[in-house]
Amino acid sequence: MTQHANKENNNIVSGHKCVSRFFEDLHKPLNDLAAIKEADHCLYCYDAPCSQACPTSIDIPTFIHQIRTGNITGAAHTILSENIMGGTCARVCPTEVLCEEACVHNKRDNGDDPVKIGLLQRYATDHLMLSNAPHPFTRATESGRHIAVIGAGPAGLSCAHRAAMLGHKVTIYEAKAKAGGLNEYGLAAYKMLDDFAAREVAFLLGIGGMDVQYGKRLGRDISLDKLRKDHDALFIGIGLGGTNDLGLEGEDMTGVVNAIDFIESIRQSDDPATLETGQNILVIGGGNTAIDAAVQAKKLGANSVTLAYRRGAEQMGATGYEIDLARKSGVVIQLWSKPVALHGGDTITSVTFEQTRLEGGKLVGTGEKYDIACDMLLKAIGQKLKEPDLADLAIKGGKLVISSQYETSISGIFAGGDCIGSGQDLTVQAVEDGKQAAIAMDGWLKTN
Repeated sequence: MTQHANKENNNIVSGHKCVSRFFEDLHKPLNDLAAIKEADHCLYCYDAPCSQACPTSIDIPTFIHQIRTGNITGAAHTILSENIMGGTCARVCPTEVLCEEACVHNKRDNGDDPVKIGLLQRYATDHLMLSNAPHPFTRATESGRHIAVIGAGPAGLSCAHRAAMLGHKVTIYEAKAKAGGLNEYGLAAYKMLDDFAAREVAFLLGIGGMDVQYGKRLGRDISLDKLRKDHDALFIGIGLGGTNDLGLEGEDMTGVVNAIDFIESIRQSDDPATLETGQNILVIGGGNTAIDAAVQAKKLGANSVTLAYRRGAEQMGATGYEIDLARKSGVVIQLWSKPVALHGGDTITSVTFEQTRLEGGKLVGTGEKYDIACDMLLKAIGQKLKEPDLADLAIKGGKLVISSQYETSISGIFAGGDCIGSGQDLTVQAVEDGKQAAIAMDGWLKTN
């Protein structure tokens, strides 16, 4: 039994040839006939609530109408003009609590299901990416300005693409060996099959005007001071690279692994069967990362997988759909359970939990305790900023402080994605942050 992944190892193996042996596509894509039938289900509402619920404000009725009339390329252009990573978002976005929840079919009394907006979005974007059609966007006239983007995750890539469209030269500095951020390293394999994250990055970079420099970590290989001297403006999209600890003795034992590292090891493996995993796996956390780790552990053949969360289902960060997915996959969910002690010698053997309850909105322990045996413990209790080179920027609540124009406390430095305090750690929100920051940066450059 060995720990799954080394966070500092950037020598990631390319290709995921055997992943599909273990993970089927979470949502089966629509064929042509199914897409037309689903598009016919849309009512094409005026002031469509689905579009208002989308963080990137995609004109959903228009792209669905374009699908219905056979203009699939036009539908993809409508989507990508607002969300350049619409392919990933179609796969991983919690549509059940965003656009599809807002669908007016949910407000009617005839029992209709909402339009399958996510699957229709995937249908259109996949069609364009698999076609030989020209790139749907062109760059504006060269502005002569040079922008640095730190981090090639969804926020950074979205910012870089929009800035390039606006005519600016962009250099992206990425700490790892591949672009994509959590899309490449941190999402469940059953959501991102067939190297889709890498293919989407290649498509996005196809507009030109962008250069990616890999193995460039902020605070180690590059600094804000040097970047400010070499570029006209900066965008920080570094996500939350640090992981929270339980604060319990024994977290350095073999078998105690950060869930995000566990997921990365699966995503970057040519053959997940070769990974050394536990047979009785315990996941601590209540967000989507915890669910992704637990479900994949079960699909890889673990005898038992238990997910423990200190509060109730209503307080979990994961959506109801994700929680149901875990249960249907065979994951046992233990609620109102707070870890208080880890046990084992060199290797984790069990965890003691105290049962909890809410009293006046405050979580308290009941004094009742029980143990769960495990040979692997996956920690999924949140992430935090870890870059050492941000000391000069205002930080509040563990995240960068920005203005309404995405500008940090230092003029000319902008930020977006999970590293800012927007409150929504979603891929689609990060894409919107990057897009809007690029637009704001363009305005700033015109006056500076």
